[in-house]
Amino acid sequence: MTTHTLFAADALLSDGWAKDVLLTWDDAGRLTQVQAGAQRSADAEAARGPVIPGMPNLHSHAFQRAFAGLTEHRAEQQDSFWSWRTLMYRFAARLGPQHMEAIATWLYAEMLEAGYTSVCEFQYVHHDVDGHPYADDATLSLALLRAAKKTGIGFTLLPVLYQTGGFGDLPPTEGQRRFIRSTESMLRLLEALKPVCDAQGARLGLAPHSLRAVPPEGLRDAIAGLEAIDRTAPIHIHIAEQTKEVDDCVAWSGLRPVEWLLDHAPVDERWCLVHATHMNDAEYEYAARSGAVAGLCPTTEANLGDGIFDFGKWRSHGGAWGVGSDSHASVNAAEELLMLEYSQRLGKRQRNVGASAAQPHVATALTLEAVQGGAQAAGRAVGGLAAGQQADFAVLDASHLALQGLSAPDMLSAHVFASHRTSAIDSVWVAGRPRVSAGRHALHDEAAAAFVAARTQLLQD
Repeated sequence: MTTHTLFAADALLSDGWAKDVLLTWDDAGRLTQVQAGAQRSADAEAARGPVIPGMPNLHSHAFQRAFAGLTEHRAEQQDSFWSWRTLMYRFAARLGPQHMEAIATWLYAEMLEAGYTSVCEFQYVHHDVDGHPYADDATLSLALLRAAKKTGIGFTLLPVLYQTGGFGDLPPTEGQRRFIRSTESMLRLLEALKPVCDAQGARLGLAPHSLRAVPPEGLRDAIAGLEAIDRTAPIHIHIAEQTKEVDDCVAWSGLRPVEWLLDHAPVDERWCLVHATHMNDAEYEYAARSGAVAGLCPTTEANLGDGIFDFGKWRSHGGAWGVGSDSHASVNAAEELLMLEYSQRLGKRQRNVGASAAQPHVATALTLEAVQGGAQAAGRAVGGLAAGQQADFAVLDASHLALQGLSAPDMLSAHVFASHRTSAIDSVWVAGRPRVSAGRHALHDEAAAAFVAARTQLLQD
């Protein structure tokens, strides 16, 4: 088996920055050795700047990238997530498989250019525009898998179980007709997708959409069915994203959403609690103790006006966390970290909130923690630069004006807080293969043109 190498003057390893690092990986794209204080061998390529671990994106709705920026006008006297959702449903109603593939291909190329090396796709558009299943029930899932394969991004596919229009078994609305599945239908879909995902090196999991969209018996039976297929499969769920959801859950059950979930479902390290914005003190402790990952999407949460996650409280209980771009108002790994940090600064009126005892540089501390939590949520070995992990990494451009002449930790800080963020990335590697060079994905122009064509068609009256 061939070995492959890259030499970095500076690299961010799982325990912090190291000098003169030789990365070695095999043909399968798995790191076999990460050696600090090494000599550069004659055949080893030298990185053009500090090497940082690739960031897993733990929450994506790919099709929503196509209407990013199109909801920034007042639809109601007091706009919220709920008025935004109405506009999103209108857009989703017209989406076809060819649109889905074109949008996702461009999005995943964007992600790679922005330092993401894998993505968890929370896929809830399943059926044809009339609400009936496609002849091949996996049609839209396969479109997403093709997009991931073409771009080379690591992939976790999370088909969404969506059954009701609200707590208490409210019937679905017309705008939700393309999302609705029985538990039996979902399990058949998972069984059909499992060999396809395995062949592509993708991970397959399940996403109960939310407590308002999946009744207790549906949640119970779906998890049991998933475990029969793969006991280690990741499970992601939207939870406590808006105050209305919290109020409605209390009215329905007497319990807050996170409290209800932890009391009624086998929540553990396989689970990702997406958003989890509105928790009380007991829930922060209870959820962190479960081992679940908090799936934070700071730019989307800010865009929708959802609220601010209490990051310090979650961290104080040892909670795992990662970042996602969700509705893709922004597609930028560094920007999610910036928005997370700035939200905490605004709330606490302090600076450098995200630093830790081990890592005084905010960007370093946040990157390491987000990579670890993202890998856990993805259910894949993408947890950083260490032997046994996949060779997923980004190389910062040391010649970039914002980075020139700085130490490696300060270069990462400048990338996150003082550059245009994507502009300071030179190259991105996934499973040991270069997918971005000189800041551009090989499919950049082709994918961009297809995306624009798809969006234009979808927006036609």
